Amino acid sequence: MGSINSDWQTIVAAKQKKSQSLIPEAWKIPESIKKELKYPLEENANRILDLDIPKRSGILSEREVEITESNTVAELLSKLASGAYTSLEVATAFCKRAAIAQQLVSCLTETFFDQAIARAKELDQAKADGKPLGPLHGLPISMKDGFQIKGLEASIGYVSFLGKLSEANSPLVDVLLGAGAVLYCKTNIPMTLMTADSHNNIFGRALNPHNTALNAGGSSGGEGALVAMRGSPIGVGTDVAGSIRIPSLCCGTYGFKPTSSRIPYGGQAIPGLPGFKPIVASAGPLANDFEALEIFAKAVIDSTPALLDSTALDVPWRTLKPITNSRLRFGVLPADPLYPLHPPVKRALEEAVKLIQAQGHEIVHLDVGETRVADACELSFELFTLTPGAAMGHLKASGEPPVPSVLAQTATANHGKYKFIPDFKHLDKLHEYAALSVKRQEYTEDWRKLWNHHKLDAIIAPAAQNTAVPHDTFGWPPYTVLFNVLDFPSVVMPFSKASKEIDSEPFQPQPGQAGTSYIPELFDGAPVSIQVATTRMRDEEVINISRVVDSILNKA
Repeated sequence: MGSINSDWQTIVAAKQKKSQSLIPEAWKIPESIKKELKYPLEENANRILDLDIPKRSGILSEREVEITESNTVAELLSKLASGAYTSLEVATAFCKRAAIAQQLVSCLTETFFDQAIARAKELDQAKADGKPLGPLHGLPISMKDGFQIKGLEASIGYVSFLGKLSEANSPLVDVLLGAGAVLYCKTNIPMTLMTADSHNNIFGRALNPHNTALNAGGSSGGEGALVAMRGSPIGVGTDVAGSIRIPSLCCGTYGFKPTSSRIPYGGQAIPGLPGFKPIVASAGPLANDFEALEIFAKAVIDSTPALLDSTALDVPWRTLKPITNSRLRFGVLPADPLYPLHPPVKRALEEAVKLIQAQGHEIVHLDVGETRVADACELSFELFTLTPGAAMGHLKASGEPPVPSVLAQTATANHGKYKFIPDFKHLDKLHEYAALSVKRQEYTEDWRKLWNHHKLDAIIAPAAQNTAVPHDTFGWPPYTVLFNVLDFPSVVMPFSKASKEIDSEPFQPQPGQAGTSYIPELFDGAPVSIQVATTRMRDEEVINISRVVDSILNKA
């Protein structure tokens, strides 16, 4: 990815003009509806989902509204297989809905609707010829911007990356195409990919459709916003500190972070030092229904992705029997004193635990001294910041300024008051990395002992201290990055919403604590989520157990 010499604002203006031209005029939201919104959108609490703009815009037919709103992923696939829906009409419906979402919440980067519609026609012909492609035949799937699709850009929010077209598909792209999926758009991300605000100078800020004054999460924030707008049945994100789960919790979707390397991650555009992976990221799905998570994971892993990606584990998907009468044993992750929970999050976690226990499952309330979330924060921060220059160097190459959330990344985890990580700064980078790796192994060994001592099946945890928060204030993600340090698979599922009536007391972190303030009026209606985790490589178990939890918490 080379540097550029032209004025960065001129290059951005040209890119934005081209992006806007790719939305057909017939798919533009009427001015009469735009007038209902308060601008700037990100400074005002526009509750986009409540306004029901996709249905009211006149852009979607009644059948297209039905396709995008009234089906789970399993139902879409069933109707595509039976011929009740054609690939063409499903692809067209989701392309239209994605275009609507883009105009409201800035969730997209690259759009290739024409190619998607041509692909859908080919799939319909293949089906007519008795040659359906695979388990995802005809299903539209959106992907985070870092995945490379031949002939398109993968700028990941850097002006200096614009103009370079991908020469080959990322392996996961080829896997999904081989399974019959229809790819039609890529989604917005943060500059550097390392903040919870999906904001950059090229594509702007992805907004939360529940409340545009709150963040959509990051770094897969465009996916979270698009899926919440029902502009995608399944969105593919990536997660190295919470980047699938944070957008899921902010936007009220389901999200699954697998064990690293089970879903192929290779061949992406990256912001940092190539080859340096102190914590290995995961790729995984975001969706509006729970079953979609397993449908995606099974379809991808059953394709033997290691044949296309040498970084992917060659481990088949195990189909487990449904949990029916088994009594599960859950450990409840306590709030760390340095990272207190907002009132809606604390309430939802307590309610979830009571509901799970009422169904006969065992609950073990773990102790802060044994879970040590703050120690995981120290570890992850020091690992992530071992090579800070590469990501920032891409900004200098174009002369573009950092966005506010990147500028805010100056404070260390735990306010720099470390208790677990000694001062390794006297070491050279190689020996510092080795020393941090030793501490990480010590931490994961302690968690192994914790798990065995309590005989746990899974962990129930908050997904974050908070719900979605005002832009550029999310901060460090203790309750997601914990499971990246451990490389545990985890699922985030929506449960409850913040309520100015129920959660009526404001909350302010005390000196020495991290986090944002809770303001009941501002946060009212924001989705709240619960996180479920199991040990490494128990991805099938976390899906199976999460299905039980979801059935308890989100009964129809």
